[in-house]
Amino acid sequence: MHINLLGARVDAVDLAGAVEKVAAFVAAGHPHQVITLNPEILYRAQKEPELLDLINRADLVTADGIGIVWAAKVAGTPVPERVTGIDLMLALVERAAREGWRIFLLGAAPGVAEEAARRLREKHPGLVVAGTQHGYFRPGAGEAGGEAVFISPGRAPVASSGYGGRPGEPRVPTEEEVVEQIRRARPDLLFVALGAPKQEQFIDRYKEVLGVPVAMGVGGSFDVIAGRVARAPEWMRRLHLEWLGRLIREPRRWRRMLVLPRFAWLVWRRARPAGR
Repeated sequence: MHINLLGARVDAVDLAGAVEKVAAFVAAGHPHQVITLNPEILYRAQKEPELLDLINRADLVTADGIGIVWAAKVAGTPVPERVTGIDLMLALVERAAREGWRIFLLGAAPGVAEEAARRLREKHPGLVVAGTQHGYFRPGAGEAGGEAVFISPGRAPVASSGYGGRPGEPRVPTEEEVVEQIRRARPDLLFVALGAPKQEQFIDRYKEVLGVPVAMGVGGSFDVIAGRVARAPEWMRRLHLEWLGRLIREPRRWRRMLVLPRFAWLVWRRARPAGR
């Protein structure tokens, strides 16, 4: 079952239901995209039709954030619970270790995906990590001397025109080389941490070429799993205040948080009866 929220299709599933849907995708074998939708991206999609179309092309869209859960309730079409990117990723990794699914981690700063993979293998013996790749890669065909762009969740892209071009510097792969690396690794699950909506756009652009049964964006999840960033305490998550915990840790996010009241107003305005 799914609902329509501000023009976006959102699946009315809980965490267990989302995991079962992904298991069915893996069994089917052909490419599927999973999106964990938050208010910021849904609000942005109201002004970017191509982003809204991308969301509606996805095979599974979960309510990531209490704002989406609230909006669904206000619209009269409630969803069971919020299913965040990190919670779904961790549940899928646990299932992958049992089922023998291969996973690939793409994104974040150099060393983060590797450390996240190490910790996941430590927690889940038998987990098969098909590969990791950081978020430094050049867009396009990667002409000599081209700019490398470091894409990291929650941060602006950082350009480095000389990175990989001077003696002693590591070579930066092109986007196409990263795609080929993933394709050759043959994972069953691809987790992409490039920040929204870049990660969703990357998956949408390459999912058929990659041939990965399930690909999903996970934002800053690698940083949390690797121990680089602390997640909000359990009591904050239980009270649906994880957003506040992130704001306290990362004050620079305050501008992004301004979207929330705008999103709430838009939801309320669309939901109220005509003439009122």
